[in-house]
Amino acid sequence: MEQQIKHIAIIMDGNGRWATMRGRPRVWGHIRGSSKVASIVEEADRLGVKALTLYAFSSENWSRPFSEVRVLFALLKKFIRHERNRIIKNKIRFKIIGDISELPQGTQDLITDLEETTAHHEGLKLTFAFGYGGRAELIHAVNQFITHNPGQKINEKDLNNCLYCPDLGDVDLLIRTGGDCRISNFLLWQLAYAELYFTETKWPDFSTTEFARIVDFVTRRERRFGTIGEVSDLNEAQKLAEKNRVSINQQLGTH
Repeated sequence: MEQQIKHIAIIMDGNGRWATMRGRPRVWGHIRGSSKVASIVEEADRLGVKALTLYAFSSENWSRPFSEVRVLFALLKKFIRHERNRIIKNKIRFKIIGDISELPQGTQDLITDLEETTAHHEGLKLTFAFGYGGRAELIHAVNQFITHNPGQKINEKDLNNCLYCPDLGDVDLLIRTGGDCRISNFLLWQLAYAELYFTETKWPDFSTTEFARIVDFVTRRERRFGTIGEVSDLNEAQKLAEKNRVSINQQLGTH
């Protein structure tokens, strides 16, 4: 049974190394890499993906040189300006998750405007993680719950509802370009049962052809979510586990 890949997350890595290998400054790799984003977004939409989350700037990326950080800020602004009309035309919902308070006010205004303009769009959910850290998101979610529900215990549903963008749901497929095999503090909660795909291809060389091939390959994988048979998603697996738990306990006479 082929699995539908609803939510894809991508760590767009390898830009700086790609440039260095060519004797160019690291920022050149980010500039070249930024030109790939629009085509991958378009391909995800064509493939019927419901949500695409791109790791653009992590909370740890503040350790990078000022010149590099400044370029990353400028590229986000350029993307929003250049792609705004296409995003609106294709009914894409645009969202940023993370701390954008350090961005120039003009860029913050562009983000807010595009988020509000596309808030009710029902097409692809395009999310950029910028100034983002997975641990920070979990701390934020717990604190949000405590603030609104003092003295109460938190459960999985509660925590999920307090995430930056709860309606994105779990990630089905994480792709990391650039050759490294780690998740780098990205969507720690949402990646619980994601399929992981690490490619040696650096982001500036990542093509729509490779992207589609990876999606097709993962679609054919058997996903069991802890069960011994294939199930459609984690929710179905959890319902099955609870049903079996009750049945086993009844047979053991523990309840």
